[in-house]
Amino acid sequence: MVSFKIVIGTKDGKCFQRDIAEPDSKNLVGKKVGDVIKGEFFGLTGYEFEITGGTDNAGFPMRKDIPGPGRKKILAVKGIGLKKIAKGLRVRKTVCGNTIHPKTAQINLKVIKEGNEKLAPPEAKEEKKEEATK
Repeated sequence: MVSFKIVIGTKDGKCFQRDIAEPDSKNLVGKKVGDVIKGEFFGLTGYEFEITGGTDNAGFPMRKDIPGPGRKKILAVKGIGLKKIAKGLRVRKTVCGNTIHPKTAQINLKVIKEGNEKLAPPEAKEEKKEEATK
């Protein structure tokens, strides 16, 4: 069973999470970091998203410059998955490739084009109504 957690970042700096189940998640397998996808894949009509990254099931980050779906050990100077320790220091790090595969756990998306409906989950709307009535 393939299911992903997607984190959607909006232009105003807010982020929203959604879980994508089996039938919708198969549309994302094989896409790469930097690809533009339509929101109709997971019920957000009118939206367009850009894939900005993600992590696999063990927490290793996806890097745009590493081809393929598997994990690789790289000698990194800077970038995703690395904290700057000292100038010129290279560190061997394990990272995930730029292609979404069934063992990907989280996918980060950025909104490029907004649709008519809001991204806020229904639970958040109900909580705000309850707080307003108190």
